Amino acid sequence: MKNKTIFVACDTSNLNKIKKIIDQTSSYKLKIIPKFGLQFFYSKNGRQFLEEFKKDFWLDLKINDIPHTALSAIDSLKDLKKCKYITVHVNGGLEMLKSIKKKARKINKNLKVLGVTILTSLDDKSLKEIGHTKNVKQLVLRQAALIKKSGCDGIVCSAQEAMIVRKRHKNLLIITPGIRLPGDSSNDQMRIMTPKQAFKNKVSGIVIGRSLTKGNIKNNTKKLIDHLN
Repeated sequence: MKNKTIFVACDTSNLNKIKKIIDQTSSYKLKIIPKFGLQFFYSKNGRQFLEEFKKDFWLDLKINDIPHTALSAIDSLKDLKKCKYITVHVNGGLEMLKSIKKKARKINKNLKVLGVTILTSLDDKSLKEIGHTKNVKQLVLRQAALIKKSGCDGIVCSAQEAMIVRKRHKNLLIITPGIRLPGDSSNDQMRIMTPKQAFKNKVSGIVIGRSLTKGNIKNNTKKLIDHLN
């Protein structure tokens, strides 16, 4: 199972909780990489912790701004040597995506840029309310093409769209949030799938948050291993 990449969502500003999540999801049977989002990065101790972190991690900032501002944001992260993945919103457009990928390559040759498409908390109805005329799958495919054209490394979309993206783009990294272990609550997610189903849909990696971090983390990690077996 080491070929299956799992990202654990460290969604808390509590440093002790972060350390506990990282420690208790460690497994020789799975490749588990921590994903740090806005909550931890903006917290009092978050930035300093990541400066000193010694293992690969994903910084999920979902950067979305005019190219100049987005580039400045990426440049300010160059001291985070172990940051292996960074997220940007595809909504920022082709020029922003291209600029960020170019800058990322300069500051850290191992840094992979992932384009975030439609958040897994949204569905077709939500898109219509925003003003989109395309449904989720149509829009994700359109955005995947933009990511590919920009030279970025991968796409963040739900596992429900992963198969159609993979058919069009064989070499893109496809990372899927909205993952729940069987029987777990969907909470605020609309487009969810189990880990096993997601990997059957040809994803490169999955993001798991509450299914791992809520309750007994070690037991939840064992449940994940058993489920994938």
